[in-house]
Formats: sequence, structure tokens, C-alpha cells
Amino acid sequence: MISKNTKKLEPDIIRYPIITDKTTKNIENNSYCFKVTKNSNKTQIKCTIEQTFNVKVKKINTLNIPHKTKTIGKFKGKTTQYKKAIIQLDRQYKIKLFED
Repeated sequence: MISKNTKKLEPDIIRYPIITDKTTKNIENNSYCFKVTKNSNKTQIKCTIEQTFNVKVKKINTLNIPHKTKTIGKFKGKTTQYKKAIIQLDRQYKIKLFED
């Protein structure tokens, strides 16, 4: 019998890393932010991060970012809704996001 929690690599779960001033400061604390697909869960994200970057994940927090209303001139629109994953790694591991 196959269990539901089989660990498969799904590389399309991770869209891209979120690079802001706040997330750049958090990299010093070994915490990284990624935009992920909306239907992914914590176990899928953890498995994908560990296999893609060859690291050990300590903790994962996820949150759904809601729509924001933007006004450009006389036009109003909404930004897209997305899911953000904040990943805390063990002390000895690092993810190299920037080239030296």
C-alpha cells in the first residue's frame, strides 16, 4: 500500500525567492523566503527545498498574501494573490542566492 505522504520532488512548487530589504537581513539568520504555488503544503515545500538545494530544513511558515488594490492614473486593478514560504534552515546549511 502506498502512503499519501510519499516524498516526491516537485521542482515547479518553488516559483522564485523573494528578495527585499527585510528578507535580505533575514538571510543572516538563515531564514529564506520563497514564492510557492498556492496549492502546495508544508511537507511538499520542505521535501522540494531539501532535495533542490541539498540542505536540512528546520522550520517552515507559510502565509497567503491577499490581493492589493493598485491605482495607476485613473485605472484601478488588483495584484495577484500568492503564497509565501518562510524557511528556516539548520545552522550548518546555507542557500547561495547571490553570486559573489
